[in-house]
Amino acid sequence: MKAIGKHLTVDMYGCSFEILDDMEYVKDAMMTAVREANMTLLNFSAHKFEPQGLTALALLAESHMSIHTYPELGYAAVDVFTCGDHSRPDKAVFILKKFLKPERTKTYHIKRGDFGSERDMKPKVKVSAGAIYRVRSTGAKVFRFLARAK
Repeated sequence: MKAIGKHLTVDMYGCSFEILDDMEYVKDAMMTAVREANMTLLNFSAHKFEPQGLTALALLAESHMSIHTYPELGYAAVDVFTCGDHSRPDKAVFILKKFLKPERTKTYHIKRGDFGSERDMKPKVKVSAGAIYRVRSTGAKVFRFLARAK
């Protein structure tokens, strides 16, 4: 079975305080990324925090894109999740990097809904033998103790 979606999470470090604290700039970056990555915007919502920082969310027909900024740390947490094959989350991340200008990034690619085979979809039962091991281990300690006592 094929994965349902692509999910990219990106930690962006070393961004400028001014960029990360500018609501209009971040919104423009996200709108450009949505357009260039062939995504369909359904709704955009954002909140500016005091004294600094913001959270912006683009609700997409394909899923979502979000940015949480921490200007005092020069850090932005970016999340791009898309379903289907026509959108390009990697292109969206590329555009966001151009706008936010991080010194370095850490990107994780996650396949969402990748069940693998039919067998992989069934819940796995975990059997623990911890209690039996502890009893056996305790018994061995008692025997060692008694052997030393003589």
